[in-house]
This record gives sequence, structure tokens and C-alpha cells, in this order.
Amino acid sequence: MNTAGRLSVLGGLLSAVALGSMAGVNAFRSATRPGREIYADEDFDLMTRDRASVVRTEDGVDLAVREVGPVDAPLTVVFVHGYCLSALSWHFQRRQLEQRWGNRVRMVFYDQRGHGESSKARSKSCTVSQLGRDLATVVEEKVPDGPIVLVGHSMGGMTVLALAGQRPEWFESRVIGVGLISTTAAGLAETGLTRNLQNPVIDGFRLAVRTAPALVQNARGAARVLITPILRAASYGTEVSPRLLEFSDGMLDRTSVLTVVNFLRTLELHDESASVEVLADTPAVVICGDQDMVIPFVSSERLAAELPKSELIRVHRAGHLVQLEFPTVVTDAVEALVDRALVEERSDVG
Repeated sequence: MNTAGRLSVLGGLLSAVALGSMAGVNAFRSATRPGREIYADEDFDLMTRDRASVVRTEDGVDLAVREVGPVDAPLTVVFVHGYCLSALSWHFQRRQLEQRWGNRVRMVFYDQRGHGESSKARSKSCTVSQLGRDLATVVEEKVPDGPIVLVGHSMGGMTVLALAGQRPEWFESRVIGVGLISTTAAGLAETGLTRNLQNPVIDGFRLAVRTAPALVQNARGAARVLITPILRAASYGTEVSPRLLEFSDGMLDRTSVLTVVNFLRTLELHDESASVEVLADTPAVVICGDQDMVIPFVSSERLAAELPKSELIRVHRAGHLVQLEFPTVVTDAVEALVDRALVEERSDVG
């Protein structure tokens, strides 16, 4: 792009910032406010000290993986995080479930492409379908044998559903349970996050990403004004710990601007409805906060209604980051899902 073109894009970005400031403020009536500090002594660096490795995907993207528990544990639970987050978003579940399960269960966490410590990905590869293939690669590399429970939050839940459509045979044998948290099979373009991002400001930012990605990456402040106020405001439904706000904001701030924008399209258009049938005989839990403005609770109601062996858990007053806002509720639900899945597996074997 020539100098005139770059200046034009820069001018557009500056205009977007001005408009985006108003859009971000008006996107929701009020942003999350810090509450009482209850995590003054919380070790939010816990997961950074877990066993680390890298899994390379079919198209050469390196995914950062963390593990807890013995490699030969009789069961593995794989956690898949959501949009603009990282494996760290499972911090409380990682801590609480290790205390409960000890060496009986291995937990695997990984950063999705373009997120956390994983490497960046080409724009065309930032799709839910590709995320499903990435999850398959992680399972093949890290959990080649034995039963598995998959737990996905938001875009991570979509990833699990994509995998179900791509590897249905796994859900007849190896995948014995599924947790779907604050997620949906389809229809995100009609409600929640993408409805609030359908405006000329965001369209202009997408154009800037396509025409001058390096410039956009350097203009991180612009992206924060345009998109992150919406994500922040939707994160929690209650007043939460200042340290928790800092922790979740840190994941958002560390996400590349290109990743933020490149995944918007797939969130609008994805449709994994056909995959839901694959889970008909799989024990499942569907969890969502009733104050979730990214993926409204009604989406979870619809999803649970299509899963014969599912339990629907409505978390009152919770926003989109329910696993951080009400961690014990989510941890209890995952533990109960695993117990139920193991009982049913033994019953089938017997």
C-alpha cells in the first residue's frame, strides 16, 4: 500500500476511534464495576507453571498446551476456551478440580490459534471448522487412548460441536461426556455479541484489517475502543474482584487485534446445528448465565432441548465469563458431569 493509502486507512481508523468511543459506551447500559476484593491471595499464575508443550496443527500453527495430572490417568478432560481468552480462563476449574480429583483425572488445556501463547494464524484459517480440526489434533497428540470428556466455553463450545461433526465416531466410543458453557450451535448473527458489532464502525475496521493489517496491529488503542468495551461490559453480570477484572482484561488485551477481528466473521456465520445430533447419546451439561449479553441464555435453552442426555444449569446474575464469575458452580457441574459419564460408561461396558 502506498503512503496515500496508508494515510487514508489511518484517517479511517481515527474516525472509527471517535465513533467507536460512543459505540463502546452505548453498547450496554453499564460496564462491569469492581466489587469487593476477595482474591487478594489468589495465585493467578498457577497455570503458567503446569506441564507445557506445543502441538503443531495441520497448517503449521503451534498451539500452546498445559497439562495437570498423570499421563496414564484413567480419564482425561480437555478444556477449550472462548473468543479473546486463553487457557488461563479455566484457572479456577484447574485449581479446584485438581484438589478434588488428584491423580484420578488428567486435565489438558490449550490456547486456540491466535490466542494466548499459541502462534498467529492466517485470516482464512480463523474459522470454527478449523478450530474443530485443531481440537482433533490436540486429542490425537496428547490423548491418543482412553476416555475423554470435552468442556468448551463460548467459541470453545462451538469448537467441540465442530469436532462432533468432523469425528462422529469419537462420540460413539471415546468421548463420554461434553460440557457446553455459554455457547450456541448457531444463530449468533441474530443475537448477542455480533448484533452489537453490526455497525459501520466495525465494518470499517474489518476493511482496515484486510488492507493494512500491520497498521491495524500497531493501532491497538483503536481496537480497544471499538470492540473491547463491548466484550468487557458483557464479561460479568455482578460486581467482581478488582484482581479478577485485571486478570480477565489481561487476556483480552493480550489477544492480537488481527485475531479479534478475523474471528468475528466465523462467529456470525458458524452453524454446527447438524453436529448436535451426534451428541444424542452423550451425557452433557449446558451452563449459561442469565445476564450473558454475548450469547443469551435462550441459546443455551435451545441447545439443551436438543440434547436428550443434557442437564441445563442457569446461573443467576452471571455474565459471559461464568466460569470466572461463579467458578464453584461451573466446577461442581463439570465434576458432576464426569461422575455421570463414568457411571454410564461402566453401565454400557457391563
